[in-house]
Formats: sequence, C-alpha cells, structure tokens
Amino acid sequence: MMRFVVTGTDTGIGKTIFSAALAQATCASYWKPIQSGLDEETDSATVARLADVPVLPEAYRLVTPASPHLAAELDGVEIDVATLVPPPGDLIIEGAGGALVPVTRATLYADLFARWQIPVIVCARTSLGTINHSLLTIEALRSRGAPIHGLAFLGDAVEDSEAIIAEISGVPRLGRLPIIDPLNSDMLGEAFKANFDLSDFR
Repeated sequence: MMRFVVTGTDTGIGKTIFSAALAQATCASYWKPIQSGLDEETDSATVARLADVPVLPEAYRLVTPASPHLAAELDGVEIDVATLVPPPGDLIIEGAGGALVPVTRATLYADLFARWQIPVIVCARTSLGTINHSLLTIEALRSRGAPIHGLAFLGDAVEDSEAIIAEISGVPRLGRLPIIDPLNSDMLGEAFKANFDLSDFR
C-alpha cells in the first residue's frame, strides 16, 4: 500500500502543489484532515483542480483562517483528535503549515504523524533560511518517533542548501519541484516526472 504524509517547514511553501503532483503520479487519494479558512480556494479544491484523483472530504472545515486549534475555538468547534484516523487505501495526507502547528492546545500535527506511523515527506523551500527550518522540522519529527521517508524541495535550485540538509539529517533527497508557470495539471505532471523518480515512492 502506498501511503504518505506531506508536511512542510513552513506555511505557503507549496506543499499542496507537491501533494497534488504526488497524488496524480501515484494515483492515490488525497486527504487534508483539517481545513482552516474557506474564503479562498481550499487545498482540497486546489488538488481537485490539478490532479485527477479522489479527493476525500476533510474531517473538519473551519471558517477562520488560522492555526486549527485557534480556528476551531473561534468557530465554536471542538476537534476530537481521536476521530482523525486516516482512511484506508493508497493515500496522500497533507498537514497544515509546518509539522509543529497545533491541532488542539494539547496535540501538534507531528504528534498525529507519530501516532499514525505513516512515512512523512518533508517539503522544504530552497530559499534563505531553509537549512535551519528543515533540520528543526526533521528533529521535531524524529523526537516524536514519526517515520521520515524523504525530503522534497520546492523552488529554484540551491544545490548546497539541498545537499547539506540531506547530509546532516541523513534524510534522502527525493527531488525538487521547480516553480511552474503556468500552473496546470499537464505542466505539474511533466515537472514531477522530470524531477522525481516514481520508484522512490513505491
């Protein structure tokens, strides 16, 4: 069975685009457990637009654009982490923001990843600051016992940064998804195929 969690070193770095590309390439379903903020296109809607794959409904849809713990409180919703159980089958799960974003005031996304024991792909931008952010994310996941599958870099090539993160952490580099313009399903699929080896995800 092919199942991965996609997390990031920060918010807004492109992990939804990577998730769409990975789901499309592997024919896996996509699931975002919690969506915060409904005014703009949601991550599930973005994946549905870019990848011809099943997009499973979120467990929680929160109106307020904030960290899930705060969005839930402001929306008057109680998140029960016990109900956040990944659906069966081939699946790409996308977290929110970085690995240490709070789901509730007592549970972080990294805690869920450790509980699920599904291999995690860490998405890291290639711009300045990525070495520190990436290594901190990896340490946070490891300290909780979450299994890490590899690193997916996003953005323009910065060879030294990409190499040293993998070298210091010991986490394999899976590839780098460049900036795609125009961003559509065909262009995304071609970029993923050109920059990643599908056998690394089997």
